[in-house]
Amino acid sequence: MVDFVVVGSGPGGSVVAARLSELDDATVLLLEQGPRDRNAYIHIPVTYYKTAKGPLLSRFRIEPATNGRAAEYPDMVQGRVLGGGSSVNAMVYMRGCPEDYDHWAASGCQGWSYADVLAYFKRAEHNERFAGEAHGTTGPLAVSDQRQTHPLTKVWLQACQDIGIPFNADFNSRTQAGCGLYQVMMRNGRRCSVVGAYLNPARARRNLRIWTGTRVVKILVEQGRAVGVKYVRDGQLKTVYADREVIVSAGAISSPHLLMASGIGPGEHLRQVGVPVVHDLPGVGQNLHDHVDVFLIYDLTGPHSYDKYKRAWWQIPAALQYLLFRSGPATSNVCEGGLVWWGHKSEVTPDLQYHFLPGAGVEEGSETTPSGNGCTLNVYQMRPRSRGEIRLRSSDIMVPPIVDPRYLTEQYDVEGLGEAVRIGQEIMAQPVLEPYIKSICRPQALLRTKADREAFVRETGQGALHPCGACKMGTDERAVVDTELRVHGLDGLRVVDTSAVPFLTSGNLTAPVIMMAERTADYIKGSAR
Repeated sequence: MVDFVVVGSGPGGSVVAARLSELDDATVLLLEQGPRDRNAYIHIPVTYYKTAKGPLLSRFRIEPATNGRAAEYPDMVQGRVLGGGSSVNAMVYMRGCPEDYDHWAASGCQGWSYADVLAYFKRAEHNERFAGEAHGTTGPLAVSDQRQTHPLTKVWLQACQDIGIPFNADFNSRTQAGCGLYQVMMRNGRRCSVVGAYLNPARARRNLRIWTGTRVVKILVEQGRAVGVKYVRDGQLKTVYADREVIVSAGAISSPHLLMASGIGPGEHLRQVGVPVVHDLPGVGQNLHDHVDVFLIYDLTGPHSYDKYKRAWWQIPAALQYLLFRSGPATSNVCEGGLVWWGHKSEVTPDLQYHFLPGAGVEEGSETTPSGNGCTLNVYQMRPRSRGEIRLRSSDIMVPPIVDPRYLTEQYDVEGLGEAVRIGQEIMAQPVLEPYIKSICRPQALLRTKADREAFVRETGQGALHPCGACKMGTDERAVVDTELRVHGLDGLRVVDTSAVPFLTSGNLTAPVIMMAERTADYIKGSAR
């Protein structure tokens, strides 16, 4: 028996486990389905393009589109390695705008306004450049400027400014609007995952145990309280009991899946698939939503992007530069240039986020160009209104769940992304970029009408791999956890990962989840501010 069992080592689980291990009188067991983070591609920033597509992911097939789309959506994925998504993502540090958290608070998540959560962002952050009211400089999570910025990224930023978009030096201050360079979660030219930031420093404590290769298959509930979990390790089914709490941080898909397979979820649905109902909680699996990506891909007139490093004679000097000096192209996360702007002018805050990548075929669902030298402009609508759900396909947890995000079922989302395409194509058509651009590859020609742009969005839009919400925090009938992330109606059970996010924030999700985990650890310790 231990005091705390933490299921999943992503940004939520690793932070909670490390912080709880600070309690001298507590024992903590962290269970991770995937392997240790020993794969070299995890730690070299530029090889993000390999981790984002490789074997360190759990893949979930998405239900066919219902919007008339001909092609199927790519799989939805989660990190399946120590560190979870923080070990495989693009390392972009984005908190979202203050209004996101004020909206959480106004929608039933009292105590989660921007004024409430800012201290936890700052506690986590070790920013190498910014300080003051908005930023922390002593936390475990390294947040740095880019060590390498490709010249084409700088030209793209000039093109943004040429159409009237201002430069923004800090997307994580109070104002997101503008173009600029993303800060990244790196330290000394290496990825700073939650393993490096939180778990490795905590390993010296004898009260923290970390087991990889361990699949949790059931949460055990007795008399209305979570008392432990069943897990499979080395081919054997075993049980571990938690004297104080079970914290589920298995990920946006796996957390609701685990809850439902354990009998915690919508009673009628559980009975239909043959799962005994332990706790009828209708919101589990509901409210699934995700940013939706659209890619604009361009062929270049020459080797003007990182694509040239796909050739061995360019890789060798780049590898030597990285090994000797921790500098050069290998320190790039590829997603260098950023833009936050309006797709719907009626919105108070910007609702579009762009990533400029001086390369093609880097991200899931994108492709290379005819010449082999390309660049990619990726964009998503940050606060989508479309909602989907997760359901059990079988009572057997080893059978993947039904994942039905229902992307782009709200016309609002389609219109916002259509405007995003228009703005993106306008930027890419600026004279400053003309010497570098040979042709448009995706779409195959300039989309001149609103109808054409929206058709392109419906046909090619896909999940941005930021799923959330299927165990949402709140007080309404679809809420699964309360404002301390405790599962409604059960004792000793919390959910701490993106599935607890009630509404998507305006940006990438790693930083918000780390903040949530920092705060949850305080709640558990009884010292929340």
